[in-house]
Amino acid sequence: MSDVWQIVIGIAAGLLVCWLLLLGALALARPKGNLLTEAVRLLPDLLRLISRLARDRSLPRRTRWLLWLLVGYLALPIDLVPDFIPVLGYADDAIAVALVLRTVIRQAGTDALASHWPGTADGLSVVRRLAGLPADAPHE
Repeated sequence: MSDVWQIVIGIAAGLLVCWLLLLGALALARPKGNLLTEAVRLLPDLLRLISRLARDRSLPRRTRWLLWLLVGYLALPIDLVPDFIPVLGYADDAIAVALVLRTVIRQAGTDALASHWPGTADGLSVVRRLAGLPADAPHE
């Protein structure tokens, strides 16, 4: 076997291992119970929230860029995890939103979340749980 083929096979094997590690990380990060189902139901409000936060000039620039990168990922027709993979196939977008929201709320605070939330109080409670916060905690 030539050196070129060994390199190609090595790169392909490395990418496969990285992708399998990503699947494992997503499986571990997956929200428990009905939280994922509730997050999918709130997707329109979550998208509006992300858009509003990304346009808020009072937030740090790095935080806004992270949100715009999330919007770009969500807009891509190709997912990191194909939709035919049970549970994770449809959940990867919700998991990505949850992970980015956790980071954004740590940087921007819960007041930004509450002020930009376009949905109901019950929906905000779900989003708080999705972001790893207590559902009904007072604003920081």
